[in-house]
Amino acid sequence: MLFALPDDDALYNALISRDANFDGRAFVCVRSTEFFCRLTCPARKPKRENCSFHDSPSACIEAGFRPCKRCFPMHAMVPDDPSVQDLLSRLDADPLRRWSETDVQTLGYDPSTIRRAFKRNFGTTFLDLARARRLQAGFTTLGKGGKVIEAQLEAGFDSPSAFRKAFAKMLGLPPSGFSDTALLKADWFQTQLGPMIGVADRTHLHLLEFADRAALPNELKRLVQNTKSGIGIGHTAPLEHVKAELNAYMNGQNPIFSTPLALHGTPFTKAVWRALQTIPAGHTQSYSALAQSMQRPQATRAVAQANEANQIAILIPCHRIIGSDGTLTGYGGGLWRKRKLIDLERQYL
Repeated sequence: MLFALPDDDALYNALISRDANFDGRAFVCVRSTEFFCRLTCPARKPKRENCSFHDSPSACIEAGFRPCKRCFPMHAMVPDDPSVQDLLSRLDADPLRRWSETDVQTLGYDPSTIRRAFKRNFGTTFLDLARARRLQAGFTTLGKGGKVIEAQLEAGFDSPSAFRKAFAKMLGLPPSGFSDTALLKADWFQTQLGPMIGVADRTHLHLLEFADRAALPNELKRLVQNTKSGIGIGHTAPLEHVKAELNAYMNGQNPIFSTPLALHGTPFTKAVWRALQTIPAGHTQSYSALAQSMQRPQATRAVAQANEANQIAILIPCHRIIGSDGTLTGYGGGLWRKRKLIDLERQYL
């Protein structure tokens, strides 16, 4: 939930003191080990610069981290639900197992009940959580320079085609679509509004989208065509910068973004995107008002099309465009996110 936790410095102090008040409410992700833990974990405490914090185990998994084998952080969320505890223990024991609803039913559990319990506690289903654990293992292997077959086996897929299909669904491109030598790098990371995918070179951010956006696969393909460059998996300075800025923005600390952007579109489309960036946080406009501000009052429909073509979510704030009657209009990241973004920005007025 947005704003539910204190800032990272306070959480790091809680980690050092093993503050039990945050058990089940906050989790630390440690870059040096690639594990995530409870704040009460008995393991040796990591350095501050290696730590990031999330409010759920699913967020840590989607950010690329594995559950600690000493403090079992997945279990912190549902201490009184034996069926969920049992399934979590089985997942910890064999994270690469391919689960199905039949497997869940064979253990004596009602699949629909389990689905609701995991959705309620983790924001995702047990089957999706298990699938994410497997795919994340493959993603990490590729990010370290491993071969596709190594990533497939690490993710626990017997079938290369099944792995390619699942990977493409997650990232928009199959594993073979990513190149180690590409100048553009893609990173998959968690935010308080869900996982996002960013693509950047060494100096500019080229794409930022929610990972579940239906248009993402086509956007990545179009980016490859526009830049005449492949895409790899990795980290660049703009990606690290925008992640820090998104964290501050969603925690109510700063609505201003300074990450350099590379815009891919026609001159008119780019003009619309720049006009969107002039709308202050906490304010909204209609398509027609935006067209008038650009001295193009007859171009309302073209402005709407350019708005829909935006490939850099939040930083180019197309979520601040609403209907002329004040109702929310379509948003590629989902209307629920648009509503949360508008509500979030009211504090910046």
